[in-house]
Amino acid sequence: MSSLVSTTNHLKDHYLPLVKGRQTFLLTLTGTTGYLCLLPSPLDWSRFSSLVGSLLLTISGCSVLNMLFDRDIDRQMRRTSQRPLAVGQANSHTAAFLGAILITLGLLWSATLSILYFAVVLVGAALNVLVYTLWLKRRTAWSILWGGVAGSMPILAGRALAIGHIDALGLLLGFIILCWIPSHNLTLTTLYSTDYLNAGVPTFLSVYGLAVTRVVVILSTLVTVLLITATFVWLNSPILVLVLLVAISIGLAGIALCVWLKPSQKLITVLYKYSSLYMLISMLLLALNYLQ
Repeated sequence: MSSLVSTTNHLKDHYLPLVKGRQTFLLTLTGTTGYLCLLPSPLDWSRFSSLVGSLLLTISGCSVLNMLFDRDIDRQMRRTSQRPLAVGQANSHTAAFLGAILITLGLLWSATLSILYFAVVLVGAALNVLVYTLWLKRRTAWSILWGGVAGSMPILAGRALAIGHIDALGLLLGFIILCWIPSHNLTLTTLYSTDYLNAGVPTFLSVYGLAVTRVVVILSTLVTVLLITATFVWLNSPILVLVLLVAISIGLAGIALCVWLKPSQKLITVLYKYSSLYMLISMLLLALNYLQ
């Protein structure tokens, strides 16, 4: 019994963190939002549960492999130096097996739902692991663009599964995520610029300087806010939902503007955290359109 408890604790403490719970949750939430947003038919709970399960497995597997391939980088960065693979608490071979199994199960599950859905999820996984992590992350600051494309796939996949094809709304939702991810990523790399510099990972800050990075952050934030607001108006969202969205959007745009005008470590930290909260609330509000 004690051996079982010890093994369970070992898995929980050293392998569960490889999944990056908050990131995986948010990306899975975007997929469910894409599915529920203006769902043209009554909710099929079995199909919906399969969407959630297949996305969770695939995204979790991608996260594990990202951690595996970036473990040498993580060792050189204070923010990530204590991650299980970086310090040797998790075995790299076990992590590779775990990541591969999770992705395989997720893709096989998605293939049972729809070939189109499977194709979009597969493209997202390939872009994330092969293009972003393995190919571009250590080579160019523009890798965040491809990371953004990969991050936009879950919401596009969810919408495609709901209606059976890719439409303008699905592409718009995906583009919103694409616009949001770079600004969110740039605030993180700005906060830990020394870490990324020491690890040899090119960032907008190290390549183009603070002024350009600030401009990209403010533009990306404003475009995201405008697109999300336009989407809510297009969908004829209830007035109370629109009021709440406008309120949190003004907050995000205001913080981004302050960072642009007078950047500080404290303001950048606030923007980074608020940006995640903003996307979380926006996705939940969008999903509520199912109830209309």
